[in-house]
Amino acid sequence: MGQQVLYETPQISIRYDDYAEWLHVEWIGDQDYESVVSGATKMLEYLEQQGCRKVLNDNTLVTSMWADAAEWGGKEWFPAMRAAGCEYFAWVYSSNVYSRLSTDLTIQYTAAGIVILTFDDINIARLWLQQM
Repeated sequence: MGQQVLYETPQISIRYDDYAEWLHVEWIGDQDYESVVSGATKMLEYLEQQGCRKVLNDNTLVTSMWADAAEWGGKEWFPAMRAAGCEYFAWVYSSNVYSRLSTDLTIQYTAAGIVILTFDDINIARLWLQQM
């Protein structure tokens, strides 16, 4: 299973998994409005470029609250992701309670038609996404 690195900064890594045909996105450390918007915009760009329908979004290493970006994510970004072809979104929670709350808030703002499931375990998230 080969993963091609598409974009990488200290706060985010975006890879394309050739075998599974999904974006694998790993968020790292403290996140805020600017880093979330910047990283999510790159995700949208690479989703379109790769023509994939699935995202494995891993927040395991996120260490902060980023709720100020939740409304933007739910109301603007997720609809743009859906329009670009995203159908399934596996979201792996951080153990940081404030990051988890930010994730849940984003999902509450979302009515984009993407199937979004949250997970505590990345391996379970992978299994679910493989079945979609």
